[in-house]
Amino acid sequence: MDAVFLARLQFAMTALFHFIFVPLTLGLSVLVAIMETKYVKTGDETYLRMTKFFGKLFLINFALGLVTGITLEFQFGMNWARYSKFVGDIFGPPLAIEATLAFFLESTFLGVWIFGWKKVSKVMHAASMWLVAFGTSVSALWILIANAWMQHPVGFVVRNGRAEFTDFMAAATQPYAILKFLHTVTAGYVVGAFFVMGVSAYHLLRNNEVDLFKKAFKIGAAFGVFATIVVFIIGDMHAAEVAKTQPTKLAAMESVWNSEKGAPMYLFIVPDEKHHKNAVELFGIPKALSMIAYHDPNATVKGLNDFPKGDTPPVLITFASFRSMVGLGTLFVLVALLAFLFIRKDNLIDKKWFLKAMVWAIPFPYIAIEFGWVVAEVGRQPWIVYGLMKTSQATSLAVTIPQIIMSLAGFVVLYSILGIIDIYLLIKYAKEGPEAASVTAVEGGK
Repeated sequence: MDAVFLARLQFAMTALFHFIFVPLTLGLSVLVAIMETKYVKTGDETYLRMTKFFGKLFLINFALGLVTGITLEFQFGMNWARYSKFVGDIFGPPLAIEATLAFFLESTFLGVWIFGWKKVSKVMHAASMWLVAFGTSVSALWILIANAWMQHPVGFVVRNGRAEFTDFMAAATQPYAILKFLHTVTAGYVVGAFFVMGVSAYHLLRNNEVDLFKKAFKIGAAFGVFATIVVFIIGDMHAAEVAKTQPTKLAAMESVWNSEKGAPMYLFIVPDEKHHKNAVELFGIPKALSMIAYHDPNATVKGLNDFPKGDTPPVLITFASFRSMVGLGTLFVLVALLAFLFIRKDNLIDKKWFLKAMVWAIPFPYIAIEFGWVVAEVGRQPWIVYGLMKTSQATSLAVTIPQIIMSLAGFVVLYSILGIIDIYLLIKYAKEGPEAASVTAVEGGK
């Protein structure tokens, strides 16, 4: 157990924990904005109470997500000093834009939304939540532009051991960054949709506020159908971009060891990293991998054995995470379509089994997203900046193993406390229902 491993473990733990909060913020902000817009358009008080109820849950998630995001950034100076020195001029502009533009935008208008009840017009109040939703997406955009540069560095030169931009817009508009952003945001929409459907299903099982939660479930189901289909399509496009820019990651995602023209896709594989091959390959679809990756059934997919030793990522964890993400994503499409069908046919209340399943389904989109980030980050190894800087070259030389262990232990304790608080508050207020939300601080000055 060396310093690099411990630093990676700490960053992975804190990043994965932080990203529990981000997707719900992305998805639920849009859904709350939709709910309030329906109230403004129809004047139906049901949508107002729905907005305040789910708005309360949004605020809990937003506050705790903000805390975990701040602590995450400390590690760049603590454990990754050589990396920070190398990419400081690259990371500076997008993260500065994120802080000064996106974060202040969402924070300002979230304040308007919290304290503006009956102090601004209904239209302005609803617009403030749309601006919060826009701000959260813009925030994600700039952070993901920075991350995309690590995955596929463009528009730069290296001078005096530091990467410097020569073409900022090349990095900001490259296909890898745009597709990564769209894939992440729409995945957050899936989380928000399943969260609204799951909470609504909980109350429908108890015949609590049936009219309100049927309407909320319908909004979540319609949004879920859109989000699950779009995230699947964009995911396919993103995988094709990975094939062009990170061939080692593609090979690990599909456990391809030997280069092959017209490569098949196997539905079941058991990777054998020790012997650099697959122990089992079953149910192969001829030329499917070449078609999906390069949109050419006769394209050659380069195998891991044809890359230099030491330049390929761990196969089993990348492969298993990718398969799990895709499998869950496919399931989400089917579940969302089924949910929309039941609510449209107005027989959802009779489907007790389905309502129970939707309650238990709430965590699964979170799990799928975490698998996605494992694919993105583990699949990039051994590079911290693909093709430029290896992870082993990026850690702080002055930080000792005991110091990393102490900070890791501190983060584990802190994040465990925050996680318990988040789950407790979300469950508490979700169970209490809209009446509990209507008398809380979410109403601001009402």
